Amino acid sequence: MKNKISIIVGIVIIIIIIIGLVIYSTNKDDIKPEEQKYSSSSSEFKNNMDVVLSLEDKINENSIWCGTFNLIWNDLKNDLAKQDIVFNPQPDIVNNLNKGTFTSNNLSENSYYKTYGIPNIELKEKIEKEIKDKFDETSDILNDFDWENASSESYFLYAMLKKEFEFPKVFTELENGDFGNYTNVKYFGINNTTENEVRQQVEVLYYNNPEDFAVRLLTKEADEVIITKGANGETFGEIYELLKQRDEQYDGNKSFSENDTLKIPNIKIKEKEELNELENKNFQFSNGDEYYIEKALQTIEFEIDKKGGKIKSEAGMMVNKAAIIADEPREFLVDDTFTIFLKEKDKELPYFAARISDISKVQEDVKEKVAESELNEVQNVNLSIKDGTLTNIGATIVITDNNDTPYTYGKWFRIDKKENGKWVELKAINDNYSFEDIGLEIGQDKTLEEKIDWFNLYGQLEKGEYRLVKNIYDDGYKYFSTEFSIK
Repeated sequence: MKNKISIIVGIVIIIIIIIGLVIYSTNKDDIKPEEQKYSSSSSEFKNNMDVVLSLEDKINENSIWCGTFNLIWNDLKNDLAKQDIVFNPQPDIVNNLNKGTFTSNNLSENSYYKTYGIPNIELKEKIEKEIKDKFDETSDILNDFDWENASSESYFLYAMLKKEFEFPKVFTELENGDFGNYTNVKYFGINNTTENEVRQQVEVLYYNNPEDFAVRLLTKEADEVIITKGANGETFGEIYELLKQRDEQYDGNKSFSENDTLKIPNIKIKEKEELNELENKNFQFSNGDEYYIEKALQTIEFEIDKKGGKIKSEAGMMVNKAAIIADEPREFLVDDTFTIFLKEKDKELPYFAARISDISKVQEDVKEKVAESELNEVQNVNLSIKDGTLTNIGATIVITDNNDTPYTYGKWFRIDKKENGKWVELKAINDNYSFEDIGLEIGQDKTLEEKIDWFNLYGQLEKGEYRLVKNIYDDGYKYFSTEFSIK
């Protein structure tokens, strides 16, 4: 192939195929020269990536998927419920899980373990022994579940996947370079010093231009690593189908030639996700019994470098029988724009109508919320979101205070959403939420970092434009903010 393949990845999608298993990891903003999202030891789990549950789930530019949760969902649906799992309302992620696209048939027997049963200490010890015997591994999630108080009508479902692979020959360790807006990024690959034997473990699936290509890296095992750039889609399933089509249609040189170069960033992912969107929602078994998911967890660990890679993933789910309770109370709160009609009974049309958005026009003595002009009025203070930390349930903020005598900051915050060009404060989902009453001091570098977790206050944010508002007290409250987008 005459064209030089230079894989300087703008959006990297790592696809590990383990006898049919496909594990994708897009990695862009989270590759950094030093610390990643939350400062912690390398043994701790992070929350840098968006974990999706199915190949059909929509992804963003930093998403990962592993089939372990699909394995236990299939057992819940097929063996226990014996029908599709249906919530009310039904989320798209549950519809996608019910499709059962990924099953244990896509895995070799020696690469996974799964089981389910009545949750008790005996089941926990059985799982611990069997994953130790099969994989020489311990669990990172079993201790997060309540094994003491589960009833005999509850179920616990569990799966682990473990694979390691080596490249036949070690790739060349390349000089550190740039990746998007980041520098000092570690790379491996092929350059003009690389031996020819290393080139033979790379196959070109297709190459259209430096922004549109895919290559396959061969391993000593029955595993393949496929890297594609330019194959875009809304889901991992769409991306994988697109690259397969381009592979089949490509009639160029599929050998990795002596003038071709390869540049791939080292990757290390260690994610642990509680799947709150699936928890505490009633659904029925085929016999009419009501159940709910008390807790659902998934971990995904993935590494790749010049020598090879490894992956370990766990999924666990505690399912309890639901008590017979009254319907969930509904809230009919007329606390924003509304319309009112008056009509006579049995008459077709109303004789009066009003649409009210500004309550001050129809009610006296109301107080106006913080005006737009009152925001960002704190001099020499700047608020921003730390790169790579923003998710739909939280972020790490950075306050920069250049005053000679810096302010002391509290834990209070609120989030506004832009609707029809105006900022509207989000409605809290937890009326009992309270902020810890402590003071936070600016550091010697004139900055303060604070981890903000708004899930318990606002839940998961939908797509849209938002701003996070903080305040200080200086002869009255003053407010400042930073804007962000959820995509």
